Amino acid sequence: MKKLIAAAMLIATSTGVGLAQDIEKGATVFKQCQVCHAIGPGAKNKIGPELNGLDGRAAGTVPDFDYSDANKRSGIVWNEENFKEYVKYPRAFVRGTKMVFPGLKNQQQVNELWAYVKQFDASGHIKK
Repeated sequence: MKKLIAAAMLIATSTGVGLAQDIEKGATVFKQCQVCHAIGPGAKNKIGPELNGLDGRAAGTVPDFDYSDANKRSGIVWNEENFKEYVKYPRAFVRGTKMVFPGLKNQQQVNELWAYVKQFDASGHIKK
């Protein structure tokens, strides 16, 4: 029984460390995105919309951003699954989007990017 508890504690501890590493690596991956997007406190729209509070947000709804009609009518509510598909090749996921990013092909980078982006609430602060 003691071995089982110790194993569970080790898994829980290593998962937290892994997530922290993913977030840190995701911040590095996000550097590819920051040319067009901002995230965090004080983020503003750029060529693309700011990404605060993306997890659970309906596509095409950031105020004062000029979305394509395709994006506004997509019906997408951003979550882990559709974000990861979208970021691989945006133009295939939302036909008619204005986003010209060619996509991330490396699944690990996609996972790390999602870990980084999802941590921000709508005001740009790290969720607790």
